[in-house]
This record gives sequence, C-alpha cells and structure tokens, in this order.
Amino acid sequence: DILEDRYGNGATIITSQLPVDNWYNFIDEPTLADAIMDRLSASAHRIALTGKSMRNKKNH
Repeated sequence: DILEDRYGNGATIITSQLPVDNWYNFIDEPTLADAIMDRLSASAHRIALTGKSMRNKKNH
C-alpha cells in the first residue's frame, strides 16, 4: 500500500540486507512479488554497497 500511494509522487528509499535476487523467494507469493518488484524496479536506481562491515571495527 505504501509503495502504491507513493508511486509517481516522490522518491522512496528502500534498504535491505537481503539481496534483491532473493526477494521473490522471501516473499513466497508470485503474484504479490511481481506487483512489488514491478513498482520498485520501474524507475529505480540500485546501489549495491560493497566492502567490509563497519560494525566489525573496534573503537579505540
């Protein structure tokens, strides 16, 4: 519902630790997954972050 309300009205930022390739299996309902992915990918800019986790860095 949130994505549908915002579609075409402004920017929406979505973050996930789950790779996009795994979203269909996670949603586990093909019709719903298609609708969600269609709205997300229509005019999306994807940024995949790489590198070491900053969580592992100890403060000295």
